[in-house]
Amino acid sequence: MGVDNSLRLEEFRNNFRVEVISLTEDDMEFDMIGIDAAIANAFRRILIAELPTMAIEKVLIANNTSVVQDEVLAHRLGLVPLKVDPRLFNYKSENDEPNEKNTIVFKLHVCCERGSSRIKVKSNELKWLPHGSEFILGTEKAAADSTSKTKTYTSFNCSQDSLPEFVNNPIAPKHDDIILAKLGPGQEIELEAHAVKGMGKTHAKWSPVATAWYRMLPEIVFLQEIEDEKAEELVKKCPVKVFDIEDIGKGKMIAGPGLFSKLLILSLMHLNWLFTAKVIIHLSTGSRCMLFVGQVEREQLWQDLVRVLSVANASEEMIGISLWPFGA
Repeated sequence: MGVDNSLRLEEFRNNFRVEVISLTEDDMEFDMIGIDAAIANAFRRILIAELPTMAIEKVLIANNTSVVQDEVLAHRLGLVPLKVDPRLFNYKSENDEPNEKNTIVFKLHVCCERGSSRIKVKSNELKWLPHGSEFILGTEKAAADSTSKTKTYTSFNCSQDSLPEFVNNPIAPKHDDIILAKLGPGQEIELEAHAVKGMGKTHAKWSPVATAWYRMLPEIVFLQEIEDEKAEELVKKCPVKVFDIEDIGKGKMIAGPGLFSKLLILSLMHLNWLFTAKVIIHLSTGSRCMLFVGQVEREQLWQDLVRVLSVANASEEMIGISLWPFGA
């Protein structure tokens, strides 16, 4: 189609840009113009697998008389997104003691009284324990030696809610209405859930995005000029509204930005038949990326993504451009 796919650094510096289409609490959509699909795919893979988040890794179950098996309940807890900035925590290795800088502890204790109706156990029942675990470790030893300090499953030196970053920003599940289990009369669940820092390449529960995907942005080319009545007819017949009329004496047809979809392709195939093959479509070097994210601040997610890509390849200073689309 006459498209030059070779990479020249100077052209990349001059032509590459990022345009944010929409940015909400739960999703982000942006255009990356002037890059190859391989780089767009690198962004997608980094978002899915290489950005850290906090997720529940260990579940200590003291009592579970519900119909949900222990391992199934633990798996459901691991998938509950947490409202916390992972940059404030360290990674925990196998030999590290759980402390206030690498572990978050939640408590869940729900009981359905006999004679009452069934209840739903939701994620809002997960209560943050800023002082650490309340489950005693080594009960027999502590009982034998009354002078010894009671040891729990964590070793917090201070309470997490006393740290400046959490004073006005308590840790909690991102959503309060996630159903974890249902309890019948007389059933009870009591457990502790310990969350640590990890990446999606280890387990999907640490992935900060629900889905991340990209698609090629199309470029519509007119083989011949379409004017006057034909232009008006084409605007009316195209259902996806990607055409407009430029008023310069004669009504000249121009192509506006449009989404690449099966509907657009089918429409153009039909319109080509009507207008004797005067319109063609090919994929440009721009890529439109739609990212559905939901656990961390959107702008920070982008910064972390670029940082990972820079470490793997070259820094922004070496490339000579800025990948930050939101301003300083």
